[in-house]
Amino acid sequence: MDEGSFDHIPVLARQVIELLGPEAGDVYVDATAGLGGHAAMVAGLIGPSGTIVLNDLDAGNLERADAALRASGFQGVLHAIHGSFADLPRKLEEMGLRADVVLADLGFASNQVDDPERGLTFRGDGPLDMRLDRSRGMTAAEMVNEFDEGELADVIYQFGEERASRRIASAIVRRRKVRPFETTGDLAEVVRKAAGPPPKGRKRIDRATRTFQAIRIAVNGELDALETLLVQIERGAREAARRETWLRPGARVGVISFHSLEDRPVKRAFVAMASEGLAERVTRKPAIADEAEESENPRSRSAKFRVIKVLRPGEPDRR
Repeated sequence: MDEGSFDHIPVLARQVIELLGPEAGDVYVDATAGLGGHAAMVAGLIGPSGTIVLNDLDAGNLERADAALRASGFQGVLHAIHGSFADLPRKLEEMGLRADVVLADLGFASNQVDDPERGLTFRGDGPLDMRLDRSRGMTAAEMVNEFDEGELADVIYQFGEERASRRIASAIVRRRKVRPFETTGDLAEVVRKAAGPPPKGRKRIDRATRTFQAIRIAVNGELDALETLLVQIERGAREAARRETWLRPGARVGVISFHSLEDRPVKRAFVAMASEGLAERVTRKPAIADEAEESENPRSRSAKFRVIKVLRPGEPDRR
């Protein structure tokens, strides 16, 4: 993406605007800014009296999104924060900001997926990295070359829901004794052979897909970060009525997930908050893409969008 342009398609764009309802003067917090597509839509609605907070693990994408929003003519206050969204609520409180609208899109920016150098997929052979923040942390290569067989099997099963996890881990350990893994193509080939044909009734996805998902989740600590964010949403909603937290009473919070390991904890947390009278579930069932969007943007096919509204003191839950 060139600076000042938004040439990618944000997932569930219409649903984000309709369900989060950003208004003039709002503080909009984009926990996963990506290339800035959702933020660009919101900018026109909150106007010059609004505030946008961009947060992302990917420093390069964060810089691009920040530059594009500034070049787009947005005249409100703009903050860019590099880091995990698990730390974002604390940082917002330190900055004295209270969010009216929060969005966490748990997918990846198109340039991350399409760049073989990131190692996020096996569509193009590239180095085994997979880190969203390439300035720190263990790479995928270090994980598959250093974890013991049991640890690898646990990662692949827990985060990939891969039934052949033990066979795959065993094959990885045997092969790395000959030479270490360095590229995505090399790992994918070993995984496919070890995994064998897909179980009956399963969709015919590439047999390396679940293992790559598992390693990527583990490398980036994705589910731990999500759980921390959900805990902070619950805390913010619980305390919003009696003290200034990072969430303003009446705030709308939405999460876009792309697989069940993400969607399940979001649903569980949102249902629990509603049952305690802390929030209203704006979406009883997750919003999903229609046929037109799926055709235009295949990435949207697995997207699920759940939204809650933090209740104000004395406000009834219209469940």
